[in-house]
Amino acid sequence: QVQLVESGGGLVQAGGSLRLSCAASGRTFSGYVMGWFRQAPGKEREFVAAIRWGGGNTINSDSVKGRFTISRDNTKNTMYLQMSSLKPEDTAVYYCAAKLGATLWRFPTLPNEYDDWGQGTQVTVSS
Repeated sequence: QVQLVESGGGLVQAGGSLRLSCAASGRTFSGYVMGWFRQAPGKEREFVAAIRWGGGNTINSDSVKGRFTISRDNTKNTMYLQMSSLKPEDTAVYYCAAKLGATLWRFPTLPNEYDDWGQGTQVTVSS
C-alpha cells in the first residue's frame, strides 16, 4: 500500500520561499507519476505540478510556472516542491498524490486520475 506524507508547510510572507516534501513508501515508484495539488477554502482541488518518477520529466501549471519547481530524490523516495516568490493566492492545503501507469504522452492533471493521496500540509502566505 502506498503511503504519502507531506511536510514543510507553514506561514511565510509574500515574496518568500518554502520547500514542501512528500515522503513516499510502500511501493517501487519507477512507473509512477507523482503530483502536487492544492486546495484553498471554498475552491476545488487544483493541479500544481507533476513529475515522472522514472525519467524525471516535469510539468507545472501556468499559475506557478517560473516560481515553483518540482523534483524528486530517488534515493530517499521523496518528492519536493520548491516554492519561491510566494503570493497570498498560493495559500492552500497542498497535497501530494501518486498515479501508477500514467500514459507517456500526457501527464495526469485531474485529481480523479490519481490513486493515492497524502494528508496535506497547510501553506499560508501573508500579504
